[in-house]
Amino acid sequence: MFLIVGLGNPGKFYKNNRHNIGYKIIDNIRETYNFPDFSKKFKSEFSKSDLNNNIIFLVKPTTFMNNSGEALKDIKDFFNIDINNIYVIHDEIDLCQGRVKVKNGGGHNGHNGLKSIDNFIGKNYNRVRIGISRPSKIYQENVDENISNWVLSDFTSDEKKQWLDNTIIYVSEMIVSLIKNKNDFCDKSV
Repeated sequence: MFLIVGLGNPGKFYKNNRHNIGYKIIDNIRETYNFPDFSKKFKSEFSKSDLNNNIIFLVKPTTFMNNSGEALKDIKDFFNIDINNIYVIHDEIDLCQGRVKVKNGGGHNGHNGLKSIDNFIGKNYNRVRIGISRPSKIYQENVDENISNWVLSDFTSDEKKQWLDNTIIYVSEMIVSLIKNKNDFCDKSV
């Protein structure tokens, strides 16, 4: 059994925020692999399917980002899922836009969703880090470096065209390889 979690915040207001890239990827995985529609379970939007002889759970916690760990703990405990079979897809400001990295364990780097998960289930889950960069790296000028404002701002239409759509598709299509062999998916720029 594998648990694939996309971090984000519920509701239309947050739908296109940088912080919601995990939700966007989970939505695309569900569509790409014809998972059933989401149902409301475990403080999440939840879908379950069989993929390559593995039971896969897709999850979008509805607890808001800062409390994502509550939902994960409920699902992990209910299905007795090994922490090594949990993959959390999240935004990462310290990676260039469109860069994808996978790692097991580590720190939260100030990411409140990861902080919550660490507190509820420990740190040894897999992280699928999706680069959204910092505003100062993108605009290369003296800009507001308020990270909360940045992650809660929407992707621009240029970002969608230049890297976002391709990154979402790439991660969605490669999720089977991720589960089979982490090394196929460790570090990629789209």
